[in-house]
Amino acid sequence: MKYAVCNEMFVSWSFERICDFIAEHGYQGVEIAPFTFAEDAGQITKERRKRLRQVAENAGIEIIGLHWLLARTEGYHLTSPDPEVHQKTAGYFKVLIELCADFGGKYMVLGSPKQRNLLPGVTKDHAAGIACDLLQQLVPALKEHGVTITVEPLAPSETDFLTTAGETVELLEKIGAPGQVALHLDCKAMTSERESIPDLIKKHQKWMRTFHANDPNLQGPGFGDLDFRPIMAALRETDYQGWISVETFDYSPGPERLAVESINHMKNCSHA
Repeated sequence: MKYAVCNEMFVSWSFERICDFIAEHGYQGVEIAPFTFAEDAGQITKERRKRLRQVAENAGIEIIGLHWLLARTEGYHLTSPDPEVHQKTAGYFKVLIELCADFGGKYMVLGSPKQRNLLPGVTKDHAAGIACDLLQQLVPALKEHGVTITVEPLAPSETDFLTTAGETVELLEKIGAPGQVALHLDCKAMTSERESIPDLIKKHQKWMRTFHANDPNLQGPGFGDLDFRPIMAALRETDYQGWISVETFDYSPGPERLAVESINHMKNCSHA
């Protein structure tokens, strides 16, 4: 298993401190929320990208990619029927793809629920067509830079578009570029589905490239009631070779506890 952690929970820490700390506690990777460095990804200079990548490498940490792609941005939307917004969003994704590649990352997790919610008068089918067209536009850039976008189904409490793994895979099949646009699964989100998390992992293993480990209480693995033993068993059974990233939303236990106890819990569960 390859373990990573998302950087935004370390709030006020320097990137160097984050990388040194997570390396010390058994992580091999870090996943970046672009807004932690700039409101607009294009504002992160080439020199700063190179410097941040070197900081991670010096600590023995790999920047595995990006998530929260459209968080804290304005004017971008995955399912907007407005041609201007559509092209503007596609353009910004291309900026993110280049950022990811400059960091040495291979994956971009597309969650961003607010920026994909159905707009007035837009049906799910219409939205799926818009999203499909936008993501297909990105395939040449993704191929060029060696990056894969992984689309994340989210719970109905967070969004009204792509709320199940099955629905998301239907979109991926329409896009038809599994090497460039694939599936991301998230533990917290999957608890809203009828099928169990292990069953969803096994059912959609063909499409899954990235994975977020967390608890429905918004903290890390082991901080709530979600049983990670069958989850880790399903990842082993399907021979999942990708990253397992700890993503939390409630930082109240503190980043040190969240990072250390989460990875230790998953390792313990993987040997149970």
